[in-house]
Amino acid sequence: MPMSRSPLFTAFTAAAAFGAIGLAAPPARASLKEGASAPDFQAQASLAGKTFTFKLSDALKKGPVVLYFFPAAFTSGCTKEAHDFAEATADFAKLGATVVGVTSGNANRVAEFSKVECRDKFAVAADPDKKISAQYDAVIPVVGYTDRVSYVITPNGKVALSYSAMNPDQHVAKTMAAVKAWKSGGN
Repeated sequence: MPMSRSPLFTAFTAAAAFGAIGLAAPPARASLKEGASAPDFQAQASLAGKTFTFKLSDALKKGPVVLYFFPAAFTSGCTKEAHDFAEATADFAKLGATVVGVTSGNANRVAEFSKVECRDKFAVAADPDKKISAQYDAVIPVVGYTDRVSYVITPNGKVALSYSAMNPDQHVAKTMAAVKAWKSGGN
């Protein structure tokens, strides 16, 4: 007779398996290389809890775009990364850069995430069908979640930085350095 398992045990087992896959997976690599053309996209996004349509080409008219992909709203690493980007948003803005996050995980909660964890500082776009994530090679194979990948895209639509690491700690520093390097290069 099979042993009955509680929902808590099942959830714990699934979380442990997901963690094991993440730890056993090789380091992620973003396929869009520096100098490549960034695919234009349009998505439902939220800023300060208000929904609007974000279009990359429109944002690029104002300056470079820091486009970062993250696995799922309200998870520990993604929350930390959102806080880090929120703290740096004013510094990005001083350099003329727009920050936008994209996720396929908990896509139905991006409005709340933009308000609570992004602290009303930058937009977060929903990618429930993973089309944008796929264009930017930001989908974790097997698991299917959005990978943690950051890009800096210059106003001419070229990738100035492509950085991939599941640890959220260096994404803001790497993207900030790339925006500063672009800015000092004569725009």
